[in-house]
Amino acid sequence: MAKKLIVQKFGGSSVANVERIQNVAKRVADYKKKGNDVVVVVSALGDTTDELITLAGQVTNEPSEREMDMLLSTGEQISVALLAMALHKLKCQAISFTGAQVGIITDKSHTRARIVKINCDKIKEELKKGRVVIVAGFQGVTPEQDITTLGRGGSDLTAVALAKELSADECEIYTDVEGIYTTDPRIEPKAKKLAEITYDEMLEMASLGAQVMQARSIEVAKKFDVPIHVRSSFSANSGTMIIKEAKRMEDVLVNGITLNKGEAKITICDVPDKPGIAAKIFKELALVGVSVDMIVQNVSHLRSTDISFTVNKPGLAKGIKITKSLAKEIGAGEVLQDEDIARVSIVGVGMKSHPGVAANMFGTLAKEKINIEMISTSDISISCIIQKKFAEIAVKALHEEFGLSK
Repeated sequence: MAKKLIVQKFGGSSVANVERIQNVAKRVADYKKKGNDVVVVVSALGDTTDELITLAGQVTNEPSEREMDMLLSTGEQISVALLAMALHKLKCQAISFTGAQVGIITDKSHTRARIVKINCDKIKEELKKGRVVIVAGFQGVTPEQDITTLGRGGSDLTAVALAKELSADECEIYTDVEGIYTTDPRIEPKAKKLAEITYDEMLEMASLGAQVMQARSIEVAKKFDVPIHVRSSFSANSGTMIIKEAKRMEDVLVNGITLNKGEAKITICDVPDKPGIAAKIFKELALVGVSVDMIVQNVSHLRSTDISFTVNKPGLAKGIKITKSLAKEIGAGEVLQDEDIARVSIVGVGMKSHPGVAANMFGTLAKEKINIEMISTSDISISCIIQKKFAEIAVKALHEEFGLSK
């Protein structure tokens, strides 16, 4: 059997405690014993990142983004060292590195940095020595040597980027579920595992709230055609392949349903209806780093209008602060916020060629007496903002309507 170069990424749940770290070490060692070169990317243990964020919040309400990167990057440093030790115990040669040590160079956008380039020389040197190379996920360094992080789920991006740069034969993403499902099995037990899914569908599902993969990692995989195998670190079963084209019948309209409870809605009331106002509002939000998603502007009858938009909850405080200041400046009315919302979305490449999918979705929600507050669509997805209390009911009803349990 030909020698392969395999990049494996293990998420936080896969290395949550000593027993699980040892389980990962055994799996990695088995791959190595078969004569493969192995590069392992590891996330922080379990809930470490959340615990560090909480700790920072207890010190200050407004921690600097540079110092947050310095703090959060320590989580992965713990994981890589412990995994290296576990491999040493199994008599498997291994060495751990931070993102900076293996030359993952990023831009200067703290907490959401983008990878500019990777120098893989050090990794290749260690692989030649027969070692398993363990890399801290989620982090890099600026040309000025400031530590940066790649945003939530950034270890996925580290793994895919390394697989591309090293021309790896395989890129495996290990998680606590067996692959990509039609929806979250914790919400709908009838959810089915998909054997394969396209980059486009996975990108849409990831950006709409599916927790399995980081959206940016899928963008990189699609751009450089890096096939990804998403599988469980607790079983030997094959998982889901994320690839360019899936060999499915064209009549599969909807392939997955996602739910995102991590958004909030901001509404600016009585906005003067004149050119340039919307541009000013969203430019100011962008300047302070608030990422806006859905936007709805009511039709104006009395020379003023209401503008509603959604933001991620971590950006809500900043978003409210800037919109209240802008509302005064432009002569608008009050600014409202609503955190009790959820976004439910249906995704499928089959939608492109089939009319009536939106009508089915809206009809299903209406049957459940669920009011739709906002709607957005793309070629392969439809999203609705609804009240959070109806979120699980909506997912189950749509899963049934589009036959995803079959």
